[in-house]
Amino acid sequence: MRLLLVEDDAPLRERLRSGLRQAGFAVDVAADGFEAESCGVAEPYDAVVLDLGLPGKSGLEVLRGWRAEGNQVPVLVLTARDTWSERVDGLKAGADDYLGKPFHLEELVARLNALLRRSHPEAEASLAGQGLRLDEDRQVAVRADGQVVPLTGTEFRLLRYLMHHPGRVLSKSRLSEHVYELDEDRDSNVIEVYVNRLRQKLGKDLIRTRRGQGYVFGERD
Repeated sequence: MRLLLVEDDAPLRERLRSGLRQAGFAVDVAADGFEAESCGVAEPYDAVVLDLGLPGKSGLEVLRGWRAEGNQVPVLVLTARDTWSERVDGLKAGADDYLGKPFHLEELVARLNALLRRSHPEAEASLAGQGLRLDEDRQVAVRADGQVVPLTGTEFRLLRYLMHHPGRVLSKSRLSEHVYELDEDRDSNVIEVYVNRLRQKLGKDLIRTRRGQGYVFGERD
């Protein structure tokens, strides 16, 4: 899953980016409102972490602009801990959740995972299906018999995205957009390599190929 992190405090931004990457997300960053606005329009993010106090253009203005244009990307806003009015304004502008500063990274990750599950109601609440459960904390797959299957970072991000969209045909280009960060080489053909790795680890029928269209998780013959 791919996130946009919008935070003007450079040290905090880099700490959060590092922590979110370790939690299994591909993370792009923006340092001001104008950059955030353009990124949110140009790129298909799965969620946005948006600080409200931004230079250039406030987070509220950015959020209102996205919603006015029909961009319904899930947004978690960061607010000053004691500024309840910011929370209210953010929710009125279209935010899906909020988190007061300072906060623990673990809570941010938990809230993002919950937000992503709510935004994909077709997915199981615990990201489970086809005799498999995805443990997001440990970034491993767990079989029905309890066997734990280790995953690389890219394998984890790819499987998580597929499991968030069960039964849907996902093209290579769409998968690459949601697995890799903006500055990475998004060769959609590499997706085929990682799909084959997941099949080798978890079973060849776990992910079906739709010739000329893409891949489907959770489809049976």
